[in-house]
Amino acid sequence: MKQRKLGQDGPMVSAVGYGAMSFTDFYGPVDDANSGQVLDACLEMGITHLDTSNVYGMGRSEMVIGDWLRARGGASPFTIATKVGITRDPEHRFNNAPDHLAQSLDESLRRLGVEVIDLYYVHRRDLRHEIEEVTETMAGFIKAGKIKAIGYSEIAPSSLRRAHAVHPIAAVQSEYSLSTRGPDLGIRQTCAALGASLVAFSPVGRGLLTDRPHSLAAVQDMPFLVNNPRFMEPHISANLAYNAKFRALATEMDVPAATLAIAWVLHQGDEVIAIPGTRHIDHLTELAEGGAMDLTAADIARIEEVLPVGWAHGDRYSAAQWVGPERYC
Repeated sequence: MKQRKLGQDGPMVSAVGYGAMSFTDFYGPVDDANSGQVLDACLEMGITHLDTSNVYGMGRSEMVIGDWLRARGGASPFTIATKVGITRDPEHRFNNAPDHLAQSLDESLRRLGVEVIDLYYVHRRDLRHEIEEVTETMAGFIKAGKIKAIGYSEIAPSSLRRAHAVHPIAAVQSEYSLSTRGPDLGIRQTCAALGASLVAFSPVGRGLLTDRPHSLAAVQDMPFLVNNPRFMEPHISANLAYNAKFRALATEMDVPAATLAIAWVLHQGDEVIAIPGTRHIDHLTELAEGGAMDLTAADIARIEEVLPVGWAHGDRYSAAQWVGPERYC
């Protein structure tokens, strides 16, 4: 497993981390015992970075991790990141107020059962608060010894530069994969210039870049994907046709499709860390193997031939899902 620095002055972590949204029912029913087995497998495979959020299962994901840590009875073997800022308030879906950030942080610390969180993200920006003000609040948590580093999720390059001028930002989390290449239009380059990590979520395109892509029937039981344009007709049929081409290429290269997709993401720059999620240990193995695979220029050319820029049909988010992420291109 390749190792990469998490932020300019942060710890070394596995290039492939684990996205713990999969510990909730976001993509369908899951049980906590299986989630514990996944954490065991992460350790065995050299995955050392966990990513969660207080909103995943309304705290359930953090609780699963905390229960697993408490059962071990020792210090965390993982670098842990969690997020704050999304609420269930229909009038104010995002809250970056200092008191909300502080209260939510204490609740996350309690659920996780740790004394300090390695990386604390603002999950979505609340435009009632300037990003400089929010960054100052987050920096106060570092001074208080409650977090070690600050991150932001789904922000624009201009916002990153504004925040970084107040306090170093260790990481920006963005959707990034062969099917979603928006970060190549500014945020990846800005992260590299400022010494921040680009943490790529959904690096296998929510399953579109694997050997087991979701069918139209399967997504009907997945609350997020059922309303996602790429998994609705006529888009899903077109995307599955491209998936077949990518799977065929992966077979020719003698690797699982997910392995190849992860390797492509990591090839884009040393600042990139991937955080795929899965409930299945065999799939986790395929994802982790992408963290050890090196691609040549010829490999990249073959991938680009079957999945050219802009191949994906449908927007990555519906109109409702686009509320919150910053658009910059």
